[in-house]
This record gives sequence, structure tokens and C-alpha cells, in this order.
Amino acid sequence: MDDGSAPTIAAWQRAEYVTRPVELLRLLQLDPATPGLDAERLRDFPLRVPRGFVTRMRPGDPWDPLFRQVWPATEEARELPGYGTDAVGDLAALESGGLIRKYRGRVLLIASGACAVHCRYCFRRHFPYADAAAARDRWREALRAIAADPSIREVILSGGDPLALNDDKLAALAEGLEGIAHVRRLRIHTRLPVMLPERVDGTLLRWLGNTRLAKSVVLHVNHPDEIDRSVAAAFAALTGTGAVLLNQAVLLKGVNDDAGTLASLSERLFESGVLPYYLHMLDRVQGVGHFGVNPSNAKTIMRELAAQLPGYLVPRLVREVAGAPAKTPLPW
Repeated sequence: MDDGSAPTIAAWQRAEYVTRPVELLRLLQLDPATPGLDAERLRDFPLRVPRGFVTRMRPGDPWDPLFRQVWPATEEARELPGYGTDAVGDLAALESGGLIRKYRGRVLLIASGACAVHCRYCFRRHFPYADAAAARDRWREALRAIAADPSIREVILSGGDPLALNDDKLAALAEGLEGIAHVRRLRIHTRLPVMLPERVDGTLLRWLGNTRLAKSVVLHVNHPDEIDRSVAAAFAALTGTGAVLLNQAVLLKGVNDDAGTLASLSERLFESGVLPYYLHMLDRVQGVGHFGVNPSNAKTIMRELAAQLPGYLVPRLVREVAGAPAKTPLPW
């Protein structure tokens, strides 16, 4: 029965965002006249970054690695050969209900098109979320398709960011998956615990801790400066649910393209209960070419990284190739 009271709004839902380039420059004490900081340029993929993440950036430094990940640089307008709008073949593998089937034994569900941040190198920056996200009342269709295929043992929630949904919706989706006997594992791909560590609250932890499914949370951290005390605490809380925490990073020019930075990232992750998993070569999506690292340089970085760390802290260098049966490891 409705008692007329207003619904409770969680702290993470009250978070404030910077969406205007001029405001971000002002907060970081950056001069708009600096080359590359064209604050008046508008793009199809707008700026969006939580204020809390901005506080982890270095004021006055246009080369800060966190700033570079979110700033809509003028280089995005350059069209480069070999870069397209669907570099990893998502659209060819997309089914109704927001399902993407690429690999045997598992299926990816586009649970939401929303994100807490617009990463400028995003491989789904051109994805048609309005037509494809399962969050638009298409979950039942997705669940029916999963139930009809006994080969599916793992469901991956992705987006956008699945944790952009409220916990009532996520818990209902998890309950639906739990009712499918052949589904054994739940994987959540998310950047929200990094961008908005307050997202990891009691409600999220309860439903995640109560699911019968074996669960992993695959985080996305590219630079050690992204992990402050609040983020480390969020990771620890997720670990407390019994989830395995893994990290996948993207190798980005000017952000983390050196062995020292990646070694610090791996060590900081491990201290926070997270194992390095993948280091992705940049997906060749239109508008992201300025982040690209030459494969030969990437292999040199990996050799230097392996010389600094024990093997379990060295992520696997991979590239996603459209139509391939799995991620493609790059030998180094």
C-alpha cells in the first residue's frame, strides 16, 4: 500500500556531475587558451564526470592522466583510416532484449545505457543504447532467451554501466537469472565503484551477497591515482560479498603507457583486493585515435612490467577482434 511518502534517494543518486568544459577547466585552474583545451567545442559525446573524480585530478596540469581520460580533446574530430563506429563487432552480435552473444558459454546483457563518466576512449561511444538496452522493459525477453539456451553458464551485466540502475531493478534481474538452473555465474562490468564509491552501499551489498550465483566484479581502473581511500573501501566492501574482483585497463597514450605506472597500478589494485586481469589495446573506434599505443611499444612495456612484478600481478595484454571466439592475446 502506498503511504504517500517520497521514495528514498540514495547518496550516489544525489552525486553532482561536471558537464560543461568551461567549468571543468575552472575547477582545475586551467587556462582555456592552452593548446588542446578548446572549451567551446561541442561534440556528440558530451563531457560527463563526477565532481568527486575531479578532486583526484592535479590542478593546473593539462597532462594529468585522469583529466586526459575525460577531456573532450580537439583530436576527437580527426577521422583516421581503420577507425569505425563498431570496432569490436557488437552490433553484428546484438540480439533483441539487449543480449550480445560472442563467446561460447556466456552472454552479455546491456543492462543500462547510462554511465557515471564519459571516458573519451569508450568503445561503445557510438552504441545505439536507446534501441538496445535491456533496461527498457526488455528483461523478460532476455531472460527467456537465456533460459532457452542451456549452453549459457555465465551472464555478464554491462552497459553503459549496470550499476547505474537502482538496486531494486538489479536484484530483480539477479533473481530472474537465479531461477535459470543452467546459469551458474554472474559477472558485473562496472566503473561506478571507481567514479562514485558511494554507490557501493548496504542495499547493493545485500543483494549481491545473497545471490546463489558465483560472482565476479570486473572493475575498470587505468591509473593508480584513481584509487583513493574511498575507492579502496568500496573495493573491500565488494570483496566482503564473496565476489572475486578483477580489473581490466586500457593501454592509453599519455595516461598509462609506461611500465612504472602500470606496476604501481597493479600493486595498488592488489592492496585493495583486486587482481589485474586484462590490459586492452585500444579499440579502434572513431574519435579515439589519439590514445593509441603502437603494438611494438606495448610489447616493450609488457616486458618491462614483467621484470618488475610477480606473474600474478601482470595483466594479460589482449586485443578484441570482431568475430574472434575469444579475446586475442598479444605475445610479447
